[in-house]
Amino acid sequence: MTNDAIRPVYFLSDSTGITAETLGNTLLTQFPANNFDRITVPFITTVEQARSVVGTIDKLVATGPRPVVFSTAVSSDIRQAIAKCRGIIVDLIGTHVGQLEQALGSQASGEPGRAHGLGNAERYQSRMAAVEYAMEHDDGQSLRALEKAQVILVAPSRCGKTPTTMYLALQHGIFAANFPLVDEDFQREGLPKPLRPFVEKCFGLSSNPLRLSQIRTERRRGSPYASLRQCGFELRSAEQLYVSHRIPYLNSATVSVEEMAATILQRMNLKH
Repeated sequence: MTNDAIRPVYFLSDSTGITAETLGNTLLTQFPANNFDRITVPFITTVEQARSVVGTIDKLVATGPRPVVFSTAVSSDIRQAIAKCRGIIVDLIGTHVGQLEQALGSQASGEPGRAHGLGNAERYQSRMAAVEYAMEHDDGQSLRALEKAQVILVAPSRCGKTPTTMYLALQHGIFAANFPLVDEDFQREGLPKPLRPFVEKCFGLSSNPLRLSQIRTERRRGSPYASLRQCGFELRSAEQLYVSHRIPYLNSATVSVEEMAATILQRMNLKH
């Protein structure tokens, strides 16, 4: 049953709001018939700020659908202020903190920002180094230090190499390079020469011809590069290359970047 009324959804956080958005939006995908108006309010660091946001949300209750409020506030005082809201509260942190305190026999720190900030300096620095590496090695721009790569994504143009390597770097600290396959590569036998010493690190991406043609058309409308025939040729040739060199691969046409990254981590047995 479709619900045409637009329901406000608030993501509240005393840090960046990334966790609230990620978990909240994951839950909302289970309700595709509903229409949502999403608002993120990060860095709620005082009770006064929390009360101000609650006041804004409470005013909406009288004028339309009751807002859904996802909260990842860590501070107990801020959580208590948000809990007084007249919206539908989904406390993504407070619900579980008490359980963990009891199970672990220790108190939660109550410090915001530890998930995405500098709470773990070593992990943060590792992710930033991985991002720099991914940027340097995007689309075959640099072949320097390929031996440092944990994975090398190989694919024809516009199959999702860049966003996937950046996601692997930023979210998981994986040193990921990517290398484009072009016409010249399909006319030779074997892998492109720079990849041959690192075949065990290669992971292929494919797509379907229609989807790839649509994406390329946005970039170069009416060009041979974007033609359905060219896209089909490149994808068939790439998949033959993957199979002949026993390179694992997946079709990116209907898969999100997050799902691609998770599949790559699992199939390449990468630690993060």
